[in-house]
Amino acid sequence: MIFRLLGPLTVTDTTGAPVPAVGGPKVRALLARLLLDAGRTVPVERLVDGLYGEEPPAGAQGALQAQVSRLRRALPPGVAVEFSPAGYRLTVGDPAGAVDVLRFEALAREGARARAAADPARAAGLLREALGLWRGPALAGVRDAPFAAGQAARLDALRLDAAEEWAAAVLAAGGDLSEVVRELTGAAREQPMRERLRGLQMRALGAAGRQAEALAVYEEVRAALAEELGADPSPELSAVHLELLRGAVRAPERTSPPLPAPLTDFVGRAREREDLASLVAAARLVTLVGPGGAGKTRLALEVGAGLPGEVRFVDLGAVAGAPGAGAVAPGGAGAEAPRTRARTGDSSGEVAEAFAAALGVRGAARLETALAGRPVLLIVDNCEHVVGETAVLVRRLLAACPGLRALTTSREALGITGESLLPLGALAPDAAEELFVRRAAAVRPGFTGHARVAELCAGLDGLPLAVELAAARLRTLSVEELADGLGARFELLSRGDRTAPERHRTLRAVVEWSWSLLEPGERELAARFSVFRGGATAEAVARVCGAGAGPLASLVEKSLVEVRDDGRYRMLETIRAFAAERLPDADPALAAHHAYYRDLAVAADPELRGAGQLEWLARLDAEDANLRAALRRGTADDGLRMVAALSPYWWLRGLRGRVAAPVAELLDRVEPTAELGEEYALCVLAAGLREGEPVDRARGFLAARTAPLRQPYTAFLWSTSIGPLEGLRLGDDPWSRALGQVGHAHLASAPATAEALFTKALAGFRALGERWGTATALEGLAAHSAEPLPLLAEALELFESLGVAEDVVDLLHRRAAVHEAAGDPTSAATDRARATDTARRAGLST
Repeated sequence: MIFRLLGPLTVTDTTGAPVPAVGGPKVRALLARLLLDAGRTVPVERLVDGLYGEEPPAGAQGALQAQVSRLRRALPPGVAVEFSPAGYRLTVGDPAGAVDVLRFEALAREGARARAAADPARAAGLLREALGLWRGPALAGVRDAPFAAGQAARLDALRLDAAEEWAAAVLAAGGDLSEVVRELTGAAREQPMRERLRGLQMRALGAAGRQAEALAVYEEVRAALAEELGADPSPELSAVHLELLRGAVRAPERTSPPLPAPLTDFVGRAREREDLASLVAAARLVTLVGPGGAGKTRLALEVGAGLPGEVRFVDLGAVAGAPGAGAVAPGGAGAEAPRTRARTGDSSGEVAEAFAAALGVRGAARLETALAGRPVLLIVDNCEHVVGETAVLVRRLLAACPGLRALTTSREALGITGESLLPLGALAPDAAEELFVRRAAAVRPGFTGHARVAELCAGLDGLPLAVELAAARLRTLSVEELADGLGARFELLSRGDRTAPERHRTLRAVVEWSWSLLEPGERELAARFSVFRGGATAEAVARVCGAGAGPLASLVEKSLVEVRDDGRYRMLETIRAFAAERLPDADPALAAHHAYYRDLAVAADPELRGAGQLEWLARLDAEDANLRAALRRGTADDGLRMVAALSPYWWLRGLRGRVAAPVAELLDRVEPTAELGEEYALCVLAAGLREGEPVDRARGFLAARTAPLRQPYTAFLWSTSIGPLEGLRLGDDPWSRALGQVGHAHLASAPATAEALFTKALAGFRALGERWGTATALEGLAAHSAEPLPLLAEALELFESLGVAEDVVDLLHRRAAVHEAAGDPTSAATDRARATDTARRAGLST
């Protein structure tokens, strides 16, 4: 969601479509005040003052709480108002990305820093982006609120400051003077005696060759100051006037870079643009690395076009002997593509000739001479197939030509000392959706979005090229057909720009280009890596694929695999689908994957009932997709054992709906036996079945069981899902004993007996360090305590730490009833509102 305060208060989704109005005037004013400090806690007193002014009504805090409740009900999903003793906080994900005021302030600060650091081109771009966020007077529509006048004045002042900084930066960088004159003339109508503003206006007019108009501005300001203030112009403004009279104000020289002009607008990548511009300013060699279709070329050109001085473009994709699309044999992981000249021969001469052609030099031997003493930035594109030859040449030229800088794009780094790398991956989800909508509107006029665009873009990994190819198919297909057809993505996205390089015309060609650059062993590892879903740890890759750190690092370096901040290795789904086509059906990695995650599930089961519960839940969260994939492999009996081991995890995380489909598939393969009757019963529960022949069969297995249950959660899960079943024997382990005490406490007729049992259970769970059981015992004990609220507060904290939304919602409603009985309706209402919000965010029915 995007919240806009620089103009009328509006809320839009990521496609720009407006979200229905949020409440009445007071609720909208409250939203605006919280948005100004989004992500930070605003004290209650400050909110009361901001909404009601110097004469707040009686019970102002209660009135504020009522407005907060109304606001919570009106907020879109993913946005929440949180309360703490310090005040209220609005959570909106990344505040600087979701609130235009905060984005404006951040860009303005960064622009001012860039100008102070003598980087006017970057400063101009940042400040132009900041000013472009304004759509009218700040806080329009809520200006009647007491807080609004002061905030609006502050923002208007910041806007003028930013406009002046932007104009100064453009004048220093040699940008579009007509735009500067137009903007400053408009601002001067509002602030005719703001001397810095008028001085910049004079400089812009003078640099544009309009000296007479510039001198007239000075006379206008001088006369206004004398008439209204009885003052003369400042020394700074007088100095600009003197420079104009001497003819010393001129436009700075700028060489227009001969870069390819884009045919479409640039979408997203604001942070990457900023990071890349900073790297290029600070380092002599920068390489954009990333998978094919990530938009490396477009980003490099976008940044290069905004830089001062000479910028030249070298396209190595056209170097003879580069691998072409279709060079990969689809006959398995080790299938060998034809070796190209770029790999087996000497392409250094062709690379150097491409540099010479881009620089307008006759003959590669003259490159050093042509670049000596020449400050120039070379954008060297598509280096991956001649990375060695390019590295040698770039290293040589950088050493010989101190004024030279290079920005290269490649699917692997050049590997030169001093090289700065900027990895480029998927677009942010909102940017990918915006890109799809914009490109789709070009082929289907009037298209403004669709409910499944986010799903489609996520399925395409947010790769710009894949998103654009999909958008182009809207000429003949619907969004639903595109989203449903992602399983055959390579056939679906087999038509692209006829004028594009062959490696970028189709989705398959993009991946084939990268695949053709791999060595046979690397291809085998890449194909085996495709068995993973959602990534894997280095240990899992070694166990499942039989590969050490070296080959895996090679795939990372060549942008076939990426390393996340958490240390996990992941393959983009598009690359994974291509690699999976090349994995033989009998490859040992398939069985190894099942065995590894089966063993992980079994090892995790007892840990979920101890002090390491949170750590193991997080580990299983990371491997959730792999665990579900492993469930579909291996024997039916192995699958039953996996389901039994994972059932507590699915319960605690509320994932039973997500796993119902693969578990139901397993049930279809199972021939149930009494030996695995308990595991079969857990499988029936995980599949979401509540009646019918499988349930009756599972009930029979459990009823006939005389030995203690192998899975301590079985009795609990069966009773909460189907109903009580007499005769089930829990094990003699400490967790099972404590759970049994909870069960007996619920059945006890004497309150003292129930309290004693809950107390024993609580001690048992605490000794184990297990949070869910501890919280459950605390909740039961609270019903028999004269001071239930501290017990319920601790239980709530434990449930929240586990992320068990259903238990959190139930407990909040129960605590609300306790508050109500104690004569505290305000706290009761707060808990019920919080329960409703928690249920909504978790997708639970209320």
